[in-house]
Amino acid sequence: MYSTSFLYALASSAMLASALPTRMIKRSDGDIQVLQFADVLEQLESQFYSAGLAKFQDSDFTAAGFASSQAPIQQLASIQFDEAQHSITLQQALKDSGASPVEGCQFNFDAALTDVATMAATARTVELVGVSAYLGAATLVEDKNILNAAASILTIEARHQTVLNLLGGGTTVPASFDVGLTPSEVLAIAGSFISGCDLGIPANAALTVTNTDTVMPGTLLTFQSDAINGSTDGMFCQMLLGAEPNSIALPMAECVVPADLNGPVAIFITSDDQPLLNSPINRATTQLVAGPTMAFVDSKQEELSLLVKTNNAASGSSSDSVSVESVSTQTVSPEEASSILASATAGAGDSASTAAAAAATVTAGTPSPNGASPDGKLIVNGLSTVADSATATAAAASASASA
Repeated sequence: MYSTSFLYALASSAMLASALPTRMIKRSDGDIQVLQFADVLEQLESQFYSAGLAKFQDSDFTAAGFASSQAPIQQLASIQFDEAQHSITLQQALKDSGASPVEGCQFNFDAALTDVATMAATARTVELVGVSAYLGAATLVEDKNILNAAASILTIEARHQTVLNLLGGGTTVPASFDVGLTPSEVLAIAGSFISGCDLGIPANAALTVTNTDTVMPGTLLTFQSDAINGSTDGMFCQMLLGAEPNSIALPMAECVVPADLNGPVAIFITSDDQPLLNSPINRATTQLVAGPTMAFVDSKQEELSLLVKTNNAASGSSSDSVSVESVSTQTVSPEEASSILASATAGAGDSASTAAAAAATVTAGTPSPNGASPDGKLIVNGLSTVADSATATAAAASASASA
């Protein structure tokens, strides 16, 4: 099934092998540690996708709102294959250096695999952490061969991130720049999945956003961390964005997502309001209390996301999903939607009008702006999704005849 991808991966591995020669090479302890750390992260990613694909069935994906289960399954399988190849290459580089991969690491994803929606959200974080880790590690590498190989992996991780942003309903490329993280910052996010091995790197205190609703502009963020005990007076939340040179510093009790924010944000808790620099080399740590944690603010929906996602998650039934190939969509304004309902029920009695309106209006949980209707007929801006005018007229006629 993946023969073409497999051949491509073999070719890519051969190219990386040329970048990381098979003859024994003496490398610095720092470079060895970078390779070992990267390998553990690649194992984490590979096993995460393997576990998710093994647990969930087609019906789980359609119930989660995917128009076709094969779209996310194929992409996740392809990403898993890439991550496994990355690990193989990194482990070979370690062996060529006379070193060994870190042994004994175990990965537990139980909390992230409760359902497809949670897995998809976690996948975005896992992949973003991979991008940030390679970007941050670039400053730590001495061997240019390793740097070149890491850069070739980084570009693939970034492509994975774009795919997962699409599957998650976010902006495919939300910013012109990414945030690089230090190994200690990476472990603050990914460390909860890893046990049984010593990476030789101290982890920053973990930080969790405790909001249960979707994080959007205007959301007041709340947090939990073992490093935060008692009063939070004098503490600040620091929001670090890829396109900004400094973080946004706000009192912890007033940590509100800015109105124009869209995309991923790295959030730290500090003991003062000195903004953090968007540089893993120069970012101060003396005032750090906890973090970072990553949050995705999906305030801008792209039309492309409608090709893979529907608004059917609330129904919990795969029978409501539609194939994108068979859907003809039309965008209507709230005024046009009201006109459709009015024309469909004109001339009918009260009972007929009620029945027609009920038949014409599709209820699928809270409507979202620009959301597709569960039957795929219309995309309605800011109003409950409705059936097309022909369907509504037929429903009205049927209701009138029965009355």
